[in-house]
Amino acid sequence: MNHLREEKVFKDPVHNYIHVQDQLIWLLINTKEFQRLRRIRQLGTSYLTFHGAEHSRFSHSLGVYEITRRIISQFERNAYPDWPREERLVALCAALLHDLGHGPFSHSIEQAFQMNHEDWTCRILLGDTEVGRVLKQMDEDFPAKVASVIRKDYENEIVVNLVTSPLDADRMDYLLRDAYFTGVNYGTIDMDRILRMLRPYQGRIVVKETGMHAVEDYLMSRYQMYWQVYFHPVTRSSEIILRQIFRRAKELYTSGYSFAFLPNPLPGLFNSDLTVQEYLLLDEALIQTSFMQWENEKDPVIRDLCTRFMDRKLYKYVELESLDLGKIEEIREIFKDLGLHPEYDLEIDFPTDLPYDVSRPDEELRGKQILLLDKQDRLLEISEVSEIVRSISGIQRGKFFLYYPDNKLQAVWHHLPPEIAQIFERKL
Repeated sequence: MNHLREEKVFKDPVHNYIHVQDQLIWLLINTKEFQRLRRIRQLGTSYLTFHGAEHSRFSHSLGVYEITRRIISQFERNAYPDWPREERLVALCAALLHDLGHGPFSHSIEQAFQMNHEDWTCRILLGDTEVGRVLKQMDEDFPAKVASVIRKDYENEIVVNLVTSPLDADRMDYLLRDAYFTGVNYGTIDMDRILRMLRPYQGRIVVKETGMHAVEDYLMSRYQMYWQVYFHPVTRSSEIILRQIFRRAKELYTSGYSFAFLPNPLPGLFNSDLTVQEYLLLDEALIQTSFMQWENEKDPVIRDLCTRFMDRKLYKYVELESLDLGKIEEIREIFKDLGLHPEYDLEIDFPTDLPYDVSRPDEELRGKQILLLDKQDRLLEISEVSEIVRSISGIQRGKFFLYYPDNKLQAVWHHLPPEIAQIFERKL
């Protein structure tokens, strides 16, 4: 498939311009499956915490494609012998389509229904879909090649490295894009410097040693973004309520409850037997419309949860101390005795993130390391050289938070034992 007669450009707030030169990429962007990503937010429920976080998986996917295109263009301009030129379109398509299988509110719906967006991405690519037919115009086996990159088992590891690694196009775009739209500075990285320092070498993407400080900054930015944005306790509160809505809706459905409003494909979602075509009907507009209707359902639990989510009446939270953890079951029993729902009015959350995993002698981390190329053409894992990376490697910090509906608790406050009331008095 040829280059476009005239290059197409998208104006982008993060990368300034996104350049499309290949007819295949242009056709893929215009498939209905890719256009659906306009209706899936990149940051799930974070818009309830950071009001600017309304950007979509569509814009992120274009950004990942653009970073990948720039990396490959640099490799080809410099005629690096380790870059396989014949893999260019496979890498660009995988970068563009890597998030095609995300559902509404992304990770929350995955957790609620034990789904994996990468599995759905591959099913969409390999199924009877518009995007699959476009890929087959290249070659009958081309959809399988792109799916293999996304599954991380593609035969050419360097292509997988571009799309999935500790320093990949996906992470670089979401750090920059999420920082921009949430209005924070933590994710601001020197991407131009990083891209100039990348090299294809011995079947891997590596970093020239002189680019180490830009990579250190990138890893620190990632660390800060997780704790200041992605794991923000207010966002976690909205995610908890969202998962509870999905859980309650499935409980009601499987118990034979008759919903006043239950559009397709929600029955298939609750039955875990969605077809690809049904899955593609799921977007955030449909889910939020359902939530608005469920605010009037007969079941008081789902009615309350949906009202909380739609009106942003989120759960309050307290940070738990180690001694408090042994009292959780006691608190559940007290809640139950006081007429609260122990399964829905109380939730423990423990978010953790590993900023960067250091080298181990086994093969488990191959492809998960950032390798530096020194002046003697030796490869060094970055934590061997960087004190900053060593200091944050292996840090898996986390705090326990207890989430609860404050209005319900206040209504029964005078019945709480003093030692339990003390826990809730530490509201943040």
